Parts: sequence; C-alpha cells; structure tokens
Amino acid sequence: MFSINTLQEIIATLSHNKLRTVLTGLSVSWGIFILIVLLGAGNGLKNGVSSNFSQRATNTVQMWSGMSSLPFQGLKSGRTLDFSEKQLGAVDEKLEETSGQTGIIEKQSTITYKNEYGSYSLKGVDPLYKNIFNLKFESNGGRFINDLDLKNNNKVIVIDKKIEEVLFKGKSSLGQYLQVGAVMFKVVGVNSKKERWGDGNVYIPFTTAQLIYNPDRKFRSIAMSVSGLETKEANEEFNDKLKSTMAKSLRFDPKDTQALWIWNSHRDYIETMKIFAGITIFVSIIGIFTLIAGIVGVSNIMLVSVKERTREIGIRKAIGAPPASILKSIILESIIITTIFGYIGMVMGVGLTELVNFFLVQSAAQNPSETGMSVFKDPTVPLSYVLISTGILIVSGVIAGYMPARRAVRIKPIEAMREE
Repeated sequence: MFSINTLQEIIATLSHNKLRTVLTGLSVSWGIFILIVLLGAGNGLKNGVSSNFSQRATNTVQMWSGMSSLPFQGLKSGRTLDFSEKQLGAVDEKLEETSGQTGIIEKQSTITYKNEYGSYSLKGVDPLYKNIFNLKFESNGGRFINDLDLKNNNKVIVIDKKIEEVLFKGKSSLGQYLQVGAVMFKVVGVNSKKERWGDGNVYIPFTTAQLIYNPDRKFRSIAMSVSGLETKEANEEFNDKLKSTMAKSLRFDPKDTQALWIWNSHRDYIETMKIFAGITIFVSIIGIFTLIAGIVGVSNIMLVSVKERTREIGIRKAIGAPPASILKSIILESIIITTIFGYIGMVMGVGLTELVNFFLVQSAAQNPSETGMSVFKDPTVPLSYVLISTGILIVSGVIAGYMPARRAVRIKPIEAMREE
C-alpha cells in the first residue's frame, strides 16, 4: 500500500521535472488519441457504406433483356429480346437458388390528382417485389399489392412517399384516386423507403399492367431474390447459370454480351465489404503502430528519468531506503503519468468522434429528404477498444518504469552516487 508521503514525494518530483512529465504524457495522450480517431474513421466509412446496403435487400438479382449482337442457330443478330411469362417459369424451374421472382413492366406516365400532376415511373409488379426491393410501409402507410389484386386485375396503386408529398401536399393519399393516363387507380399504400434517384415510382398489379399497357404480354426486366450465395465466386457462377438459362429460353448465344444485362446486388455487397474489411485492417495496423510509438516514447522518457535519478537512488539506499520502496515510487510515478494522460487522450479522441457524429446526425435531421449515398456515418469506437488500448499504455508505462528502476536499485550505493 502506498503512503501519503510517497504520493507527495512523487507529485513533488513531477512538479520539479515539468518538461519531462509533459513529454511523457504527450506520448501517451497522442498514441491513444490517434488510435481512437483512426478506428473511428474506419468505422465511419464502414457504417456509411453498410447503411446504404441496408436500405435495400442485398440478395437481389435483376436482369434486363437487350438486343442480340451475334447470330445464333440460323437467327440473325440485331433481334430485340423481350421476356415473357415463359422466362419467369424458366427462372423458377431451373434456378434453385431463387426464392421468388417478378416480372417488371415499366413505363413513364403522367400521374394526376385534381390540379396536381407529374411524370413518374410506373411499374407493373407482383407482390414479391416488396420483399425483393425492401420497400417500407409505416403503420399508417397502407399495404402493397397482393395476390387478390393480381387475380382480379384490380386497378389499385401504391405510390412512393415523395410523390404523396408532391401531389397531396401533406394530406394522406390512402383511399384517394389517381389518374394514370386515362385510367383511374385507387391508392392502397405508400412506400416510405427513400429512393436514391428519380422523382419516385408508382406500382400497380403486374396483371393489370399487362392488360392495359402490354397487350403483347412482353416486358424487359425480371427481378428475383436469391439465397445461399455467400461468396463472390458463388454469385458469379449463379450469374453464368442465369445467363445460360435465358440463352436457351430466348435463343441467343451465351457469349453475347449485349443480349442480357445482370445486376447482382449481393456480389457488389460482398466486394464492397471486402474492401472495407481491408481498410479496417489497414487503419487498425496504423493505429497499433501509433500506439507502439507512444509506448516507445514512454519507455525512452522513463529510461532517461531513472538514469537522471540514479544518484538520488544511491543516496536513498545509503540512508537506509529499501529497494522495494524505491521501485514502488518509480512505478507509481509511471502509473500516475500514463493514467492521467491516457485518460486525457481517451477523452479527446472519444470527444472528437462523438462531435463529428453529432454534426452528422444534425445534418441528417435538417435534411431529411436527402437521398444521396452516405459515405460517413457513426464514426464512433466501441468503449471496449478504448479501455483496452488505454490499459495497454498504462501497463506499458509500468513496465517502462520498472525495468530501468530495477536495474538502478541493484547498483551499489557508492557506485550510484558516482553517476553523473
């Protein structure tokens, strides 16, 4: 147990050697501060990108038909390739990785409500579209298209929140009627998920869209949910399998790069997460080396400190001070310096990351309609990381003080007093 006299002696020593104390403390504070800031920056980048993917399902695959650029089995190039319900059936039958698919009929239409109108993208879709693209419905937001709507060719419509705000001026659109071209549709739901581009979409039953806008029953896009594809290679293999299936069904060369376009969100997600995992490792390595630099700084300064006090140690031993007492004094000095300045560095680092996070949250609150991708979000560091790194520096400071002090107290008093 340390006595009050020992503490007073240490405080007096630290006060007498202000420059040495400050330099030692800065090494500790700077190491902790930089480590927290770097880890926070890495977390901010990772959280920003992760939040972008969380806005949509990451197991979505969508494909668009194109135009053949190669002749195939007697068929000329330049053919326009359109999907039909035959291709929907082929996806369901041949691709076991899929867990639901929908054809998408898309056209630009003028949407009118009383005196308000605008040009928006109209999509004819199946009920599964909601889960495939992770649409959101609040408690008072109604519903999405259902199987009964498909069966009865109902003239119902679901609109994006931003369209409701423009056409209905803050009023609820549920139960109201919108005119799409020359046809009236009843609003049954409002999608509150923010789209990242465009003025918004409206959704009607796939069968209704086929009946009104698509008498030839052809369409250009199919979207699906997939499962069990956990690696980039598995997703690439699925893409090849999907293209091969469509090539057989639509009769085009599987090597034709213009015949089919495939977007695989899970493959993009895996690649992006790998990139940010690498960034996190890189930032962590830099932070660890910064921490090591702080440890080296503490060690060097404590080594100089003990060397300066070798003569003092010799005098104390000569007048009867036990070696354990001298060791305790030096170790406690090291603990006090590393703990106080480590805490200061920790507070500064956490304070900076929290301040940045506060401004990001405030900016998002003041611009709720912003739909651009988040690059940086919640750049904070888990408390466990902060405490562990601070603890490492404190322990390192103790070791840094103990090793030279242990050597110094082993020197004979007469030799110690001769030290310059």
